[in-house]
Amino acid sequence: MQSSRPSHTGDRQKTGHSRHPVDDRPHRPDDDRRLFRVVLAVPVVLLTLAAAFFLWPAINTRPDGDWDQAAYGGIELACALTVVLAGAVGALWLAPSVRRVMRWPWAVPAVVLGVAAVVRWVSSGA
Repeated sequence: MQSSRPSHTGDRQKTGHSRHPVDDRPHRPDDDRRLFRVVLAVPVVLLTLAAAFFLWPAINTRPDGDWDQAAYGGIELACALTVVLAGAVGALWLAPSVRRVMRWPWAVPAVVLGVAAVVRWVSSGA
């Protein structure tokens, strides 16, 4: 008399059914990175564009003279906003989970804008 319970030897009989080819592929952990990159690209791009927006008047504002404190104040404010926005991109990029998905070329434009704003701020002479 044969037992209806399968043996516990670990040997399984082949049923003749093949698995679906998609199931045979190994799961790659970077499959989800594309969506994560798109989600993270939105704030990185928007913050970089905002930093560029504020750097533009900082570079193009020319005080009429040493007495023009309003122009110097505007330059300082625009530079400060640029540095804060570029710093936000840099801080976002420094997170290890973000760095795995978004490589350094995503952060370079914001860092360059931040450095340009610091140079303009220091050279404004306010």
